[in-house]
Amino acid sequence: MRRRAGDPIAGKWALVTGASSGLGVHFATLLAERQANLVLVARRTDLLQQLAARLRREHRVSVLVEGFDLSTAGSAVALKARLDAHGVAVDVLVNNAGYGLYGDFVQQPLPQTTAMLALNVVSMTELTGVFATDMVRRGSGRILLVASLLGYQAVPGYAAYAASKAYVLHFGEALHDELEPHGVVVTVLAPGTAATAFVDVAHQRDTWALRLLMMEPRPVAAIGIEALLRGRSSVVAGVRNKLIALSNRFTPRRVQRMIFQWVLSGGS
Repeated sequence: MRRRAGDPIAGKWALVTGASSGLGVHFATLLAERQANLVLVARRTDLLQQLAARLRREHRVSVLVEGFDLSTAGSAVALKARLDAHGVAVDVLVNNAGYGLYGDFVQQPLPQTTAMLALNVVSMTELTGVFATDMVRRGSGRILLVASLLGYQAVPGYAAYAASKAYVLHFGEALHDELEPHGVVVTVLAPGTAATAFVDVAHQRDTWALRLLMMEPRPVAAIGIEALLRGRSSVVAGVRNKLIALSNRFTPRRVQRMIFQWVLSGGS
């Protein structure tokens, strides 16, 4: 996805959370290819600085690096204040930061689960709120929220994570309709399994069924950016994943849970 004449985000500022790895790196790269200036946000500033140097060199864009642990209370407001001090008005927000925890809910340390929810739900909501308020005031802006295919159903083994992504999906689709009259586009991207570190971070073992559904991260990120620029309310990445999401409309919820247990266990 290369820069096009009259690209609506060329020269504007795009903020990407969780930009130090995985989909975040590809969101940032694709936006830089369209000549958007970037604010890169994550905890690991060393990785952000490496990415920033590459994007400046290859695409001649301005890049700011902001080290934040977005799971901490008040981080969204603090980030917005820091950008205001730099005179940066964010035109594109990519709310990508998040992670999952795999395993039986009662066997996972509760502080880990609540920290995940703080990032996936609370921080995402706060970031959307502080930047959407500015966008509505200006009468323009774009927000991409990263949900998950798992947000379309209850998933044993990912009980809290899937529920957090269902929140992102429903929140984003509702905001799409609320903010559209104000000139602000909100789009939800629902990826399936991508070839990132997500599975390792979640402590989930790889299975042949997951590999069958796996996509490379750059095409997933490109699908999200294209959907955002087209003004879509939501998009599921990948044909197989689209079929799974569609099948949920016709499948009993108990069957949905059984299928995903089977997929996550490798068909055992």
